[in-house]
Amino acid sequence: MASPAAAPPAESNLKRIVAASLIGTTIEWYDFFLYGSAAALVFNKLFFPDSDPLVGTLLSFLTYAVGFAARPLGALVFGHYGDRLGRKKLLVLSLLLMGGATFAIGLMPTHATIGTAAPVLLTVLRLIQGFALGGEWGGAVLLVSEHGDAERRGFWASWPQTGAPAGQLLATGVLSALTALLSDAAFTSWGWRIPFLLSGVLVIVGLWIRLSVDESPVFKEALARSEERKAAAGAATEKMPLVAVLRHHWRDVLVAMGARMAENISYYVITAFILVYATTSAGLSKQTALNAVLIASAVHFAVIPAWGALSDRIGRRPVYLIGAVGVGAWMFPFFALIDSASFGNLLLAVTVGLVLHGAMYAPQAAFFSEMFATRMRYSGASIGAQFSSVAAGAPAPLIATALLADYDSSTPIALYVIAAALLTIVAIACARETRHRDLADVDAEPAPKGVPAPRRADDAGSRITGA
Repeated sequence: MASPAAAPPAESNLKRIVAASLIGTTIEWYDFFLYGSAAALVFNKLFFPDSDPLVGTLLSFLTYAVGFAARPLGALVFGHYGDRLGRKKLLVLSLLLMGGATFAIGLMPTHATIGTAAPVLLTVLRLIQGFALGGEWGGAVLLVSEHGDAERRGFWASWPQTGAPAGQLLATGVLSALTALLSDAAFTSWGWRIPFLLSGVLVIVGLWIRLSVDESPVFKEALARSEERKAAAGAATEKMPLVAVLRHHWRDVLVAMGARMAENISYYVITAFILVYATTSAGLSKQTALNAVLIASAVHFAVIPAWGALSDRIGRRPVYLIGAVGVGAWMFPFFALIDSASFGNLLLAVTVGLVLHGAMYAPQAAFFSEMFATRMRYSGASIGAQFSSVAAGAPAPLIATALLADYDSSTPIALYVIAAALLTIVAIACARETRHRDLADVDAEPAPKGVPAPRRADDAGSRITGA
């Protein structure tokens, strides 16, 4: 049985914790996605003006991909200190870093003002964004997962996941409003800065809410047990969380990385690359493409908790497989609908794609949390999620744009997403079901000599891959 320290909080307190995680992740994803949308719409002109339009877009997406390259480093650093010091402190830091970098982008001079220094500064700020986001995701979902109970963990932990479509909705909504209200010249000249500067206000609100929540009780209990073991063993040095993850949970890390491939690649093709494809190949306006992503993101937000709740009933793996198979099967109809150059068909293509993506994204928070022991959970979940983003989400718009430039066809892009879906299906097939796992009963660190062994994941019948 879990100790009293790990007992689930009252639902009102849990809702406050969920709200704090959701608002924080919404702001962080707003900042991150805002860059992606701006990269597709204006950064090619502002920071790479001497390039061919499609080449400029490729270079713009390259700086976009740089943010993903920093995410594994953020996962390592934030995971290490999050497992040592707690989830809350690191979540506050990640919000400050992300908000500060985004606000600074809004103040940046462009290529016309300072020349090649402009894209260099832009790249540095994008690296800071990626570093912050690499640490944000793991802490946000763990704070909710570790406060809740196993019966409804999939539902509650899916709410921080809605921060992605909420951030996308907010970023796309602000950009859509600005492009509707301003002329192209005004938006390119100064209007694009407004959504980046707005981040400063959002960060203040997010910090106020995030500072009001308590540390995870599961983490506090595990930390206390660890301190007792170290004292009994004569202050033995505790293993670094990264070392412990690679020793005890390396299979789980590989499963998490594989599970992310289809989820990550499909999402950035559907929401970021679509702004390029719809405007260049299908001949639709920027406003039309933004409006489709805006409406579809609202639907995406609504279905994620529903998929999370379903994962509590039938398991994480079945729901995840529905999403992976569905996204792969949808890719050819997806591009065919967009090629019709109809707003209704474009909206249908993006909405169905995001609904199927939600089946992977919703159970992911609980699924990854349940794979790892408490004192290495932040590191394990973050490493599994963020290292895969370098090979998945980072190059996805870049690869899709390059394939379009080389083949002038959507077929290679569809096959690219289908290949990612097959990888994810294999990874999920290799995983074990986790939905009944009691996070408070998990401690995979071996006790020092002479100290009674703590309860282990396999004793509780909940080890995932036999690590």
